[in-house]
Amino acid sequence: MRKFGLIGRVLSHSFSQQYFTQKFSREGLSAECEYSLYELEMVDLLPALLKNNPELVGLNVTIPYKKQVIPYLNSLSEEAALVGAVNCIKINSDGTLVGYNTDVDGVRFSLDKLLGDTAVASALVLGSGGAAQAVCYVLRERSIEPCVVSRQAGKGDICYEELTQEVIASNRLIINATPVGTFPHIDECPAIPYDHITPSHFLFDLVYNPSQTEFLRRGLSKGAHTLSGIDMLYAQADKAWDIWCR
Repeated sequence: MRKFGLIGRVLSHSFSQQYFTQKFSREGLSAECEYSLYELEMVDLLPALLKNNPELVGLNVTIPYKKQVIPYLNSLSEEAALVGAVNCIKINSDGTLVGYNTDVDGVRFSLDKLLGDTAVASALVLGSGGAAQAVCYVLRERSIEPCVVSRQAGKGDICYEELTQEVIASNRLIINATPVGTFPHIDECPAIPYDHITPSHFLFDLVYNPSQTEFLRRGLSKGAHTLSGIDMLYAQADKAWDIWCR
């Protein structure tokens, strides 16, 4: 039995197990592959998890361990090293751990779908964690200048209190890379001035559960173009599977 799974602190919101279980069923792999959720109170519990589950060959990584997990890995892909965050781990037969970042594949796919041929010069990235680092990496690939918005001064480029009408107007692409609004806290949303959102804005939420978050709902009410994180989830998951099967 080849075992795969997801590590994070709170995983009740995750669709990953359902997604991979269905994938294994479609591809006739249910008898030989299994995907489980592994909630870890602290990232330093990872070595014990691996020791107790020697059949593990691949892990996904989610909040809050995308950066914290790096010291436990033997090596990183070039892209993961450049991003500075890992959301996919391949466990080799010799026990070595290699970190990858498949979030970038999901962000690329999602931005293609949301923006199409529309050109934007800059974007607001809400959040400063591992997911935000992947977002910023892809934005810079496309010559889109990211402005990281954080709750704490010094963790990003600006704080939420600095989001004036002028700042919103000059950044038509706004990306929520925080977990705010994730089930069961579906009434919550990032604290941005939604009254300044217009039909020329593009809102992308990395949250996929629910599919229409309060962040997206408020954007839609102002006529903005919106996209949930479900496409990113599928794209990054498929890339992770490719990595594990190499």
